[in-house]
Amino acid sequence: MIRFDCHAHVYEKVTAIDGARYTPSRPAPLADWLAHQAANGLRGGVIVQVSFLGTDNSEMCAALARLDRARFAGVGVAPLDIGDEELDQLVHAGMRGVRWNLVRGAVMPALNAQPTRRFLSKLRERGLHLEVHLEGPRLAPHLPVLIDQGVDLVIDHFGLPSEPIPEDDPMIRAVRSLKVRNSLFFKFAAHYRTAFDITPHANELLSMLPDGHIVWGSDWPHTQHETRSGYSEVWSRAEDWRELSDGAAVQRLYGFE
Repeated sequence: MIRFDCHAHVYEKVTAIDGARYTPSRPAPLADWLAHQAANGLRGGVIVQVSFLGTDNSEMCAALARLDRARFAGVGVAPLDIGDEELDQLVHAGMRGVRWNLVRGAVMPALNAQPTRRFLSKLRERGLHLEVHLEGPRLAPHLPVLIDQGVDLVIDHFGLPSEPIPEDDPMIRAVRSLKVRNSLFFKFAAHYRTAFDITPHANELLSMLPDGHIVWGSDWPHTQHETRSGYSEVWSRAEDWRELSDGAAVQRLYGFE
């Protein structure tokens, strides 16, 4: 059974960084997200740092300060050179992972470079996972190296596959080629960010990944797709995976009880 919404964005005000690729027209208040959860029988979830706020995680931290840490957590955005003290403050606030938002041509950090190695070492030391948002064709060649970094790896939005037939999709083929998948997790969230029916790809992932390596997310408030989707619609779309148990995954990734 799906009990948690593991991908939502919460912000009480809209103050975009310079160069933000998209700025929503209105806030996404914590109270609204909690109301959606209550209406759909969910008991907690994960606030993911939204791209237009950059590395300013203050909105996420402020929301987490009002929530039960046994049922709510955050995934923030941090620069590679983040200091130990600042990272520890984010962990203390409830952050359980760091997101690399690499869509639309953003550069993948060089995994063998010293700054990236130091950053990943800090994640390992604190038991934090790495969450990656990247189009499937770009993700595929990096996947074998990403899962070999000693941290749990969470892939956003079904891995953003590019081919309607799973057997032709480079992301699906990359997952299938992995000999060990124990550190690999996927978020089933935002089906509308893929131009075709995502169900066959989701079923392929379910067949390839170990049990307990999938979480679901609403992607509320559906940034850039606000007029095309809503919470009730994405929850209805999750019917295909409603019996999927997220208990083991949310305990390992977020420490939920």
